[in-house]
Amino acid sequence: MAGGVFIAFLLSSLANALIAVLALLMGAPDDFDPLEPPAYVFLTALGVLAGAVGWGIVRRASPNPERLLRRLVPSVVVISFVPDFFQFGEGGATGVAALLIMHVAVAVIAVRAYRRVMPLE
Repeated sequence: MAGGVFIAFLLSSLANALIAVLALLMGAPDDFDPLEPPAYVFLTALGVLAGAVGWGIVRRASPNPERLLRRLVPSVVVISFVPDFFQFGEGGATGVAALLIMHVAVAVIAVRAYRRVMPLE
């Protein structure tokens, strides 16, 4: 399991690096800290680990984990957007859009990994 979660972290970090570079090329402020590797790599690790813990809990505790996760995962991703909206002053629309896309990218990659290493059936 740990290997799959680590792979999810690596792939998510690479995706976020690409998103950050593209956002900077598209006009996000150069000094927007959330688009710096130390910030997004750390938060990616936290997100992937928290997701794995949550996935494992739902997998064991729910009588229908598939159904619950189909609702829970998108809800958690949307809730995770909230702090990003407070970054408009520093990151502008491009920087904030990049952060939102990063959340979605991490969720997509992590869920695929969790399904593989912690199957629901």
